[in-house]
Parts: sequence; structure tokens; C-alpha cells
Amino acid sequence: MGKETPADDEMEAPRRGRPTLYRPEYAEQANELCEKGATDMELAIHFGVNVGTIYSWKHSQPEFFKALSLGKDACDDRVERSLYQRAVGYSFNSEKIYQYQGEIIRADIIEHIPPDPGAQMSWLKNRRGDKWRDKIDHEHSAVGDLADLIASRRLKVQEMNSGE
Repeated sequence: MGKETPADDEMEAPRRGRPTLYRPEYAEQANELCEKGATDMELAIHFGVNVGTIYSWKHSQPEFFKALSLGKDACDDRVERSLYQRAVGYSFNSEKIYQYQGEIIRADIIEHIPPDPGAQMSWLKNRRGDKWRDKIDHEHSAVGDLADLIASRRLKVQEMNSGE
């Protein structure tokens, strides 16, 4: 009796290359780090890998990619809200601490942050770029100039031919 061979559906393709360093728990960790503003380079340092490995995991591990996307989106949303507040101005409750005749006095105050023109321009260039981006439309129409050049060349050629 010969050696039995497994059926085709039982055979597993041989694995090639190094086994991945990726672990399923990395997705949750990456999400938390990204929500705090971590970059891909900082993720690589955290996981002890090269940044190229992070890129590879994004492509090969759907749950890792989704975790990064959700974490970074949350962080970007926070920055967007902050930029908007900075653009339109805002007020907040605060406290000033004074010293008067050796005694510390605390006073509740409302502080006002005025609108910031730089933040306004950044917002408008990104949200309404068709009206606000720094772009200059150049119109190239050489038709008139080209027609004049051709006409002057013809005259010169005619003058040269008539002078012979």
C-alpha cells in the first residue's frame, strides 16, 4: 500500500516569507493612539516596526485599516471644530487670580478670543476654494498676436521678393 495523499481541498498552500508581526489587538491600540493624534511613524515606534510595515498592515489587515481611519477621522474632526471656533471667535469661562494686601483673590471671568483672519482664510480656501483659493487664471490667446506676426512676415517676404 502506498502513502495516502490528502484530497485537494485538504491541502494548504505553503506559506512563504516571514510570518507577520501583526496581532489582532493592534487594531484597538492603533485606534486609541490615532484618536490622540498619533502619526504612522509614531504607530511604528509603538509597535516596534518600520513605518513600511504599518503601510503593509493597512493594506493586508482590513480591521487595522478601519481602526486607523476611524481614529484619525475623530482627531481630524476635533481639529476642524477648533479651526472653526478660532475662525469665528469664541468665549469661555475662566478664573483670574490676584493678590491684594497679601490675600489671594479669585475672580470668575469670561474671556473672549477674537476671530482670527488666518484661520478664516484657511477655512474658506478649503471649504470654498472656488471663490477663495490663491489661484490666478491665465488666459492664453495668441490668435491676435500670431496673426500679426504672420502678416508682418508675409510683408517682409513680399518686400524681399519685389526687390530682386
